[in-house]
Parts: sequence; C-alpha cells; structure tokens
Amino acid sequence: MNPSDVFSITNLLAMTMWLLMIILPKWQVTRFLVDFKIIPILLSMVYATYITQSILAGGGLDFGSLESVMKLFTKEDAVLAGWVHYLAFDLLVGMWILDQNKTIKIPHLILAPCLFGTFMLGPVGFLLFIIIRAIKLNKK
Repeated sequence: MNPSDVFSITNLLAMTMWLLMIILPKWQVTRFLVDFKIIPILLSMVYATYITQSILAGGGLDFGSLESVMKLFTKEDAVLAGWVHYLAFDLLVGMWILDQNKTIKIPHLILAPCLFGTFMLGPVGFLLFIIIRAIKLNKK
C-alpha cells in the first residue's frame, strides 16, 4: 500500500470517529470505540510504522530548530507520520472531552462545537472546551 492510500484510509478512520463523537456520542458503538481508544491505537500503529521507516531511511529526528523540522517534513514517510500523529492526538483530546463531560454534563449542542473545533483546529477546540468547562464548573 502506498503512502497516499494510507493517508486516505487514516483520514477516513479519523473522520468516521469524529462524526460518531459529534453526532452519536452516546451510541454503544461510539462509547466502545471511545472507551477502548480503538481508532487512536490503529493510528498509533500506522504512525509507528511510518516514523520507523523514516528513521531507517536516514531521516533522523532533529527537532532542534525550525529549519531542521522543515527539512524533516520534506520526506513523504515523515510527513505521513506527522499527519497521523495529529489525527491520533486530536482524537484522543476529543475522546477526553467526551469522558470529561460524563460528569460535567455540558449540553451536547454546546459541546459539539468544542469537538468540531478540536477536529479541525486541535488546540482551539480544546481551549474552547476548557473555557466552557470553567464557566460550567464555576456556576455550581
């Protein structure tokens, strides 16, 4: 399977999980996938494969300067690994938000933009959730 195919498959997996979390967060299948972190585990396996291939091909992992990181992300395997890294960790943050909300009980119409924001802009959705959570907890 070529990196372009892997990119498409990992995007589809992540997108499916995000749709389940945003549209059907309490569905038994969604809860199973969230509770056992199935999709992030699969993505982590893909990440491990491609980052290992990048290192073995002589890519190294020099994160010491912006120039070094830019050079690293000119290699296809490293770029794919980096993208899958984002997919996995953003999903984990989204799952954490859902888990936090089990006790906080923010209405889903308010929570959904946090999840969508995390899906599209990672830290922005996380920040929105933290702000809404703080407001909700301070009202108690």
